[in-house]
Amino acid sequence: MATNLLIVESPAKAKTLKKYLGKDFEVLASYGHVRDLIPKTGAVDPDDNFAMKYETIARNAKHVDAIAKAAAEADHIFLAPDPDREGEAIAWHISELLKGKRALKGKTMQRVVFYEITQSAVREAVAHPREISIPLVNAQQARRALDYLVGFNLSPLLWRKIRPGLSAGRVQSPALRLIVERELEIEKFKSQEYWSVHLDSQKNSIPFKAKLYQFQGKRMEQLTIGSQAEYDAIHAKLVDAKLPPKVVRVEKKGKQRSPAAPFTTSTLQQEAVRKLGMTSDRTMRTAQSLYEGVDIGGQTIGLITYMRTDSVNLANEAVAEMREYIKDNFAGDYLPVKQPVYKSKSKNAQEAHEAIRPTSILRTPDSLRDHLNIDQMRLYEMIWKRTLASQMSPARFDTVSVDIRLSSDDTLFRASGQTLVFPGFIGVYMEDVDDAEEEDSAKLPPLVEGDVLPVDKLYGEQHFTQPPPRFSEASLVKALEEYGIGRPSTYATIISTLQAREYATLDKKRFMPTDVGRVVIKFLNEHFTRYVDYGFTANLEDELDDISEGKRDWIPVLNEFWKGFNKLISEKKDVDRPGTEILEETCPKCGKPLSKRLGKRGSFIGCTGYPECDYTRSLGGEEDAGESRKELGQHPDTNQLVLLLRGPYGPYVQLGEMIEGEKTKPKRVSWPKELPLEQADLPSALKLLSLPREVGAHPETGKKVIVNIGRFGPYIGHDGKFKSIPRTDSIFDIGLDRSVELLAQARSGGATVLRTLGEHPDDKAPIEVCSGRYGPYVRHGKINATLPKDVTPEAVTLEEALEMIAAKAAKGGTGKAKTTRKPAAKKAAAKPKTTKEKAAAKPKTTVKKATVKTATAKTTVRKVAAKPAAKKTTKK
Repeated sequence: MATNLLIVESPAKAKTLKKYLGKDFEVLASYGHVRDLIPKTGAVDPDDNFAMKYETIARNAKHVDAIAKAAAEADHIFLAPDPDREGEAIAWHISELLKGKRALKGKTMQRVVFYEITQSAVREAVAHPREISIPLVNAQQARRALDYLVGFNLSPLLWRKIRPGLSAGRVQSPALRLIVERELEIEKFKSQEYWSVHLDSQKNSIPFKAKLYQFQGKRMEQLTIGSQAEYDAIHAKLVDAKLPPKVVRVEKKGKQRSPAAPFTTSTLQQEAVRKLGMTSDRTMRTAQSLYEGVDIGGQTIGLITYMRTDSVNLANEAVAEMREYIKDNFAGDYLPVKQPVYKSKSKNAQEAHEAIRPTSILRTPDSLRDHLNIDQMRLYEMIWKRTLASQMSPARFDTVSVDIRLSSDDTLFRASGQTLVFPGFIGVYMEDVDDAEEEDSAKLPPLVEGDVLPVDKLYGEQHFTQPPPRFSEASLVKALEEYGIGRPSTYATIISTLQAREYATLDKKRFMPTDVGRVVIKFLNEHFTRYVDYGFTANLEDELDDISEGKRDWIPVLNEFWKGFNKLISEKKDVDRPGTEILEETCPKCGKPLSKRLGKRGSFIGCTGYPECDYTRSLGGEEDAGESRKELGQHPDTNQLVLLLRGPYGPYVQLGEMIEGEKTKPKRVSWPKELPLEQADLPSALKLLSLPREVGAHPETGKKVIVNIGRFGPYIGHDGKFKSIPRTDSIFDIGLDRSVELLAQARSGGATVLRTLGEHPDDKAPIEVCSGRYGPYVRHGKINATLPKDVTPEAVTLEEALEMIAAKAAKGGTGKAKTTRKPAAKKAAAKPKTTKEKAAAKPKTTVKKATVKTATAKTTVRKVAAKPAAKKTTKK
């Protein structure tokens, strides 16, 4: 029997650690947080020193019971959740629950912290445990209490003043404000025309371009030439120049670019969005799996260090390993004499000891290619390359700047270029930055002072200034970090919450606020200005940091916040309702005035006589079918009205009316897609409202089996497991035996065979019609072909199935998602055998041009040919 019990957050991590620690340790997972505030008013009591009422999270109750049982049999208990505030709080909650269950008598319980899941790091941590850090726990409790106090007091005000169901978050609201204010800035932006003048010339048949830098002694700024008339006047004088272009200045100098720091949580999310197209949430989930461990040749190994960090430090041992790797695999110039040292931009970069790095640089991406899925491979490769590059020499360039006189000494064109002399870190990795300065990497011919050059072309380009771009996930994360809104570990949650609440949407990978989001921020800006202020939010984060360091007590911080916030909530109870605008137009149904209102899917035109008059139309003028309403009758038991309504996700039936201000919503059930909407009647609606339906007790477990309609359609539920109901079965008629059969198929991973059509003419293998997770399909061996939407499982013929299978086989597909392995890439450089070979081992590199994306520099361009009267064309 194990005498030691170690408790972690996730089952994946538990599995890995069990292998590291051996038979003397029992390793169990808490499956995340085990306790949370009760979800009702009074969970935080400001009148009782902000006493917090917790309850065990229902879904994790069985895991808590398992932990308590194992703790009762163990001598030593080690709490090893993640090494941050949340992890510290989980450890504390587990200890409190075990104390409440009297499971700690005569036992030791200590906290264990490690930042990478490797055997040496874990064993070292277990050998040096510590006590739970109460300052870290209090910082997390303070954050949770603040979020609760804002949400449970401000959200009901939004329900009364704007629309039921809305919510306001302490951190999400300032983030939404960023998106809304950027949109308002874009809408107010007035584009400005400007022109640039260019000279095309050459030397020794090598062409190059130059741009007008100074005209008659006046420096040419971006907006100096503001119209075609101004350009035409300048162009005419340049065309009439009596002196040919002449080189009057050549300046050569070297410059270097240093590598970016290793990844923090924030920079990892930004770079994954830009380089890999992964969302912040997907990035963090993938990083978590790399941190917790991946099976490599029968051994589970954590591949990266802890991924919630704002530190850019690297352990000395890791740096030494990287320097040795660079020395062995690259030419001598690639290893800097001194170790590069980076400084964090974060005020409080201390919650983790290191930046995100590989646990060993010797585990190259190529060596892991067969053990990782696509997301894991791409993210690990990016982390590996960025970390290695951070310890390499700077890249070196030769730059040239040339001034060319035209017409007179006070009129100059300027050309510039650069040549990569030594790639350095760029041979491995270069940061992809949105707002980097544009660098001209074009080569210039060998120009010297006194060179007289030809005029191949003299022309202008028309530009228009562009508004600042909408936020992408990467630029929003960057802005959140710069303003101090939230902490890096919360960015993914902030972004997903804004989308889940439909306050903002992603359009072409850029955030746009919805009508609801605009109204919410307008209301908060007008009435709760301080609490959506960027500086106030950042200062509150700093106070939480002070609590985590033991510099401040958490109760006074909460008290100071609550006094002002509670007073303001009371003052704003009677403010006018925003978002309604009376129009000078009457309702075509009843003659009452129409108004512009905010609905579930944004703004619309509606009758002020609602609910007596239900006339609505979209802002575009069409009568709005999305707000349609049909009364089907009364429920025979409750006498409540049964309604057929249409929402943003389709039609649904509802029991009773929505009452403004009520927290409990009426019962709603989506109308099944397979049932014609025109056949909707009271009996059908009552059947739907009777769901979920219990079909009986499972013969093996004795637990109930239910059927219901969920987000992805009808399903069977049993003991936390779910199985979709095939189209051939009715949710209202399916019985216990059929439900148990389908659950068994789901458990074994098998598909549901609906029909056998016959044999394949080539190998006599059966051709079957099956039901899968994503709908019906035909199967022949390992080849699956999805049925078209207009073909039902009952109607498909053997001939049609053979055609579908042949077409699928021709594409090389099986119908199942699979990972495509890329051929192993060549290593950055082979280990040189001789000094000459070593010098030649420099990696090949390509220098990417960066793009300027500022409001004044981003332009639309059109060229104007050398002759003033020439036709204008748009530059693509």
